[in-house]
Amino acid sequence: MAERSRPGVPGPASGPYAGPALLGIYLNDHLAGATAGAERARYLVRSCGGSALGAAVAPVAAEIAEDRAALIRVMRRLGVPVRQYKVYAGRVAERVGRLKTNGRLLHRSPLSTLLELEALRLGVQGKEAGWLTLRRLADTDDRLDARLLDGLLERARRQRDTLEELRLRQVGAVFRDA
Repeated sequence: MAERSRPGVPGPASGPYAGPALLGIYLNDHLAGATAGAERARYLVRSCGGSALGAAVAPVAAEIAEDRAALIRVMRRLGVPVRQYKVYAGRVAERVGRLKTNGRLLHRSPLSTLLELEALRLGVQGKEAGWLTLRRLADTDDRLDARLLDGLLERARRQRDTLEELRLRQVGAVFRDA
């Protein structure tokens, strides 16, 4: 007797969007996020240039850009084409996110820095989830390098911890008189 899928309960993927096609969509979505994250990190470094925060974020921003490049290499190895429209969407989303005034019109608000650190931290958590997914797939797919993915996972965790520390410092700076 064939088992039927219940509404709201995920079942086996089938049809034209199963397996490799779904992985391609998934990785391109992560690439869009990685693009937005790399752009946001570079922007934060520029915005905080010359400050201790800018100096602390700069190495994380460089790693985020390296991780984006690593994702593209993984996609190539898996035969997943880069969907340029998703890359552009990531860039546009990042730029639109800069439009919020955060209480000031002419000068940068300290709240902007806090929100950008939070956005970067969330992006790194999403990246970590993507690396975890690929690491799980590496157990059955020889095209994926488990050791590389383990290193990328560890780096994402370090980035997350660094961004959280910087975020908490910014909380103190923004709300010290609150």
